[in-house]
Amino acid sequence: MRRPEKQIWDEEMMKTILKEAFICRIGLCKDNVPYVVPMNFAYSNNALYLHAAKAGKKMEIINENPHVCFEMKYKAEVTPAPTSCGWSMKYYSIIGHGNASIIADKENKIKALNLLMEKYAGEMESSYSDDVVDKVAIIRIDITEITGKNSGY
Repeated sequence: MRRPEKQIWDEEMMKTILKEAFICRIGLCKDNVPYVVPMNFAYSNNALYLHAAKAGKKMEIINENPHVCFEMKYKAEVTPAPTSCGWSMKYYSIIGHGNASIIADKENKIKALNLLMEKYAGEMESSYSDDVVDKVAIIRIDITEITGKNSGY
């Protein structure tokens, strides 16, 4: 990190960002061409869980290259100033790397879906038809590296 005074060292703050950030952007790469996509996600036990369709560009790329980069921000707000160049932003952010895999078995897909429902709907356990579970893909990203930044808070 270029500005070490902004680096987040507190593990609890990092976990708060991982749990409370609303959108996670994942960066993928195929044939040296980057592809970034915003996704809903949940965090548990040093892994991210993302809900996706079974087919599409991101699934093709992950199947070929499971190495991913991810980014999320938390509590972003504009900070005005008297001059144009004085304006700024306050936020917390995380950038990390990991290895993506597709969860295939029903039991673990349901566990991941429950994590997502708990995060976005506040529900601890939900009911899913076999058809829904069969149609959905769950991407698991095992985090291998992560850094956090506090810009202004």
